[in-house]
Amino acid sequence: MFGIGLAEAAVIALVAVLVFGPEKIPEVARQAGQMLRKLRQLANSARDDLRTELGPEYADLELRDLDPRAIVRKHVIDAMNEPDEAPRATRMRARALVPGEVPPYDVEAT
Repeated sequence: MFGIGLAEAAVIALVAVLVFGPEKIPEVARQAGQMLRKLRQLANSARDDLRTELGPEYADLELRDLDPRAIVRKHVIDAMNEPDEAPRATRMRARALVPGEVPPYDVEAT
């Protein structure tokens, strides 16, 4: 859960007891739970608003889909899984220039 091991959870619990005292721990835990519940409701509300505003084609939208890392990862994996349309040897083959011929130049590429 949250990438926290048993030792880290024990240290957090010990610090919480030292900072808040054993009497206030249940109240602090209840407030933390309420805050997490409100944050989850806020995130679900934002997701639902996006779904309704973007239309039916985005009905399966999840907030984690908007993470730039996930978007790049998805497109890179899709590109790697696509079959090549031509063998590499034929794609990379270049012909020799005829004497006096000007090499191709792309103004937008530089």
